[in-house]
Amino acid sequence: MSNAPPSRARIDDVARLADVSTATVSRALSSPNRVKPDTRARIREAIATLGYVPDGAARALALGRARTVGAIVPTLDNAIFARAVQGLQTTLSNSGYQLLISAHEYNLAAETEVVRALLERSVDAILLVGQDHAAQTYELIRASQVALVVMWSSPGEEPEPAQSSAPPAIGFDNRLIGRLAADHLLSLGHTRFGAISGFTRHNDRARERIGGFRETLAQHGYALPDACVIEQPFGFEGGRAGLQHLLKLRPSPTAIFCGNDVLALGCLFEAQALGIAVPDALSIVGCDNLPIASQIMPGLTTVLLPTYELGEHAARAVLSWLANGNPPPHERLPIELIVRGTTGPSSLRNEPPQL
Repeated sequence: MSNAPPSRARIDDVARLADVSTATVSRALSSPNRVKPDTRARIREAIATLGYVPDGAARALALGRARTVGAIVPTLDNAIFARAVQGLQTTLSNSGYQLLISAHEYNLAAETEVVRALLERSVDAILLVGQDHAAQTYELIRASQVALVVMWSSPGEEPEPAQSSAPPAIGFDNRLIGRLAADHLLSLGHTRFGAISGFTRHNDRARERIGGFRETLAQHGYALPDACVIEQPFGFEGGRAGLQHLLKLRPSPTAIFCGNDVLALGCLFEAQALGIAVPDALSIVGCDNLPIASQIMPGLTTVLLPTYELGEHAARAVLSWLANGNPPPHERLPIELIVRGTTGPSSLRNEPPQL
């Protein structure tokens, strides 16, 4: 008795069972409206009987299109990217495209290898997060002539048509995120500021957010020294560690801007563990508006980023490009500050304890 796996059904097996030519089967799969309904029905029945699965690589070669898009995000271990990925997936699926997702864990060399692997699968387009990528990554994509769209970042002060030197970008004004946080904290009378950020190297979003925060403070006469900007890994522990570092400053800040909600929540949890009253003694602003931000007590003041819509818009930009051959324009999605319970007027009478 043989233990060999059963042989895979081929297109000529389907044609033989349906009593049609292989060309008719191929036409029924790629352009069903060009095949008579009764013939399509026989072919569907034969496919179901044989368990036939079309060879994706062969179909891509025949049709000139794999109907597959690759997206590479920094990490899959963080809710920040989940809603954008869902927006991508739903929009692409509704147009008959498959989405392949991978992550590089903030390692540019690893990202290059992921791009290489996706290109070997003949994807029709690639989506990357941010502007910071290895030169080899850009070279691989350029040589392949695959459509490239950047998410989360939006170059320039105003959206403009995509140019050959820069890939189309669908994202947010990350500098404005920092400015909104600074304006809000300044309006509450705060004068001592700190920031907890992800690592800014190879992360243009993090750099721009801190840059906008620092720029706005400077316009009002307040400095944000490097010692007041703590870079930490994204995660609750990073937010906790960031607050611990900031509390060692003399004097310590009464208002902290965090580069995303995960860091902000970690900062809040650590403040609560240390008995620091939020917002009476310490105000905290995040960025993203994750679902948990409105459910905790106190609710997190944060800059809302419409990340599901980001995924939708990026997917539509890719689909439009593939359909008409024209690169889409840069697009900047609207953002807004959501004020909740973690920010309040400065009260230097209730300073947080020095560590």
